[in-house]
Amino acid sequence: ISHTWLLSVIQNDFSTGKIDLDSTLKLLEKLQIPFDFAHVKHVFKKVVDKRRTHMIGIEDFRAIYQTIVHRPEFHELFRAYSPDCKILTINQLTDFLRRGQFETEASEIAALEIILKYEPIEEVRKRRHMSFEGFIRYLNSEDCSVFKRDHRTVYQDMNQPLCDYFISSSHNTYLISDQLIGPSHLWGYTSALLKGCRCLEIDCWDGTNNEPVVYHGHTLTSKIPFRSVIQVINKYAFVASDYPVVLSLENHCSPKQQDVMAECLETILGDKLLSSTIGDTEVTQLPSPEALKFKILVKNKKVGTIEESMLRRNHDRHGETGELCEFENMTDEDELDEKTPLHPKSPRLKRKSERRLSPPPRKKAKIKKTKVAIALSDLVIYTKSEKFVSFEHSLAHQKCYENNSIGEVQARKFVKHSAKQFVSHTSRFITRIYPKGTRMNSSNYNPQDFWNVGCQMVALNFQTPGVQMELQNGKFLDNGGCGYILKPEFLRNHNSMFSPYDVGSYSKQMCLSITLISGHQLPPSNLSKTNKADPFVQIEIYGVPEDQVKKKSSVIKSNALSPRWDEIFTFTIQVPELALIRFCVEDEISLVANEFLGQYTLPLLSLNKG
Repeated sequence: ISHTWLLSVIQNDFSTGKIDLDSTLKLLEKLQIPFDFAHVKHVFKKVVDKRRTHMIGIEDFRAIYQTIVHRPEFHELFRAYSPDCKILTINQLTDFLRRGQFETEASEIAALEIILKYEPIEEVRKRRHMSFEGFIRYLNSEDCSVFKRDHRTVYQDMNQPLCDYFISSSHNTYLISDQLIGPSHLWGYTSALLKGCRCLEIDCWDGTNNEPVVYHGHTLTSKIPFRSVIQVINKYAFVASDYPVVLSLENHCSPKQQDVMAECLETILGDKLLSSTIGDTEVTQLPSPEALKFKILVKNKKVGTIEESMLRRNHDRHGETGELCEFENMTDEDELDEKTPLHPKSPRLKRKSERRLSPPPRKKAKIKKTKVAIALSDLVIYTKSEKFVSFEHSLAHQKCYENNSIGEVQARKFVKHSAKQFVSHTSRFITRIYPKGTRMNSSNYNPQDFWNVGCQMVALNFQTPGVQMELQNGKFLDNGGCGYILKPEFLRNHNSMFSPYDVGSYSKQMCLSITLISGHQLPPSNLSKTNKADPFVQIEIYGVPEDQVKKKSSVIKSNALSPRWDEIFTFTIQVPELALIRFCVEDEISLVANEFLGQYTLPLLSLNKG
């Protein structure tokens, strides 16, 4: 059947006798077959080299089509359910859906829908059967993706308080390379928003002509006008997701230019800007992502309370300033503040006569006074930046709408030494983690360590590729890629005693078995002149420390077109709700070096059976 059908579809293309490589590629596109140019070119070249010509006939095309499309592992599967090896009846396809794809509820109606959607041969489709051609197209489709279909749209409860969600967050969003001399660029904002990022960082400094600018202070990175950044955010904020965007302002501007910032936010964002409470003026609980849909929130320091801001609502506040007094926490030596100058002037040594040999006095906490423009301060509603002092201090004094930013070094110490207190803290307050200031090349830390204790805004340098961003992208594929993921119950419950280092009764043990069957049209090795590679697959689990593991397949020599493994891997997972699974394909160049070919990461609970 397949043979006759293929000839009938392609015969007009061979009306002049033969076709070249370009026409071959166009014909594969017409047949709706996913193909990789390097592999098709190589298979085509093998055929024409024998003929010493650059053209192929209809039978040559059929041979190329079968090499690329008719995979042996698909044949084996088809034959297992089709006794005559020619077609699958509705009953046989239903049997495959139930036993092969673990869709226990699958009905004949579901099977018929698949036939009508994927069967290309009209006479087979009319008989309500499926040919091998239809079966191939079904297996290659999104319907057979390893990522669960119902996780591709928003399916979680979006009516819980904001602090109950992991929120996709970016650090130094304006940078598109490193943070010493790299360019600042509006594309940083566009690109992060299109990836579903919901918390953007804006580093604001005084600019010329009373126009604030955005750049990485004390460095040679280029500057962009604050106004332009807000215009871009206004345009792209809700393209990828309807849920709220938080603008985390790292504010170094004078009160005069803070006034300009407030005016930009109000005039450019208009109704999108959240400038008053939803419902009650007295805030005892954060609103939900659902209640804040299509809203942009400002995260900044704030003078006074929300109630006071609301009383001032209809007055002109421009030109007014307030003063904030904060204790400067001098305890954490190795944590540069996010934007500390990287080369502070070294203090002059005292003259010899003034030097003392007595032990150095303990550092006193300095009081730092900051001036804040009231117009900007009043735009801060549910996301007030509050300096972190200690877990005890927060529990006693912090309000639900006050958020902390904690540097990765200090945060890692908390994860290690006070995980349960950290979990208790993040169940109540939005906590943002940011990379240490010494990461000049904008490298990233492993975000998993901080998701494990419920930190909502684990900010990464989106411009820096690598495993860390792959984990970020993989985690936030969940819940329709909307940038908000409901935290597991044990990270939301105020009385939780969960610790990632000792999961105890919080364990929901899961056994996972993965059969690595084959690869298809993998990227060829950079060292290969043709389409070859020596691929192997590493399957990695990221989660609580007890669940972290990596397992490696054997290496298949000289085959990137269709490597075959048929290896089984088993894993036991203690906390599946926090686990991510990463499939990484590499090319073994030598015993000590591998070349990255590709990867796919997704939440373990989004993994489809079958």
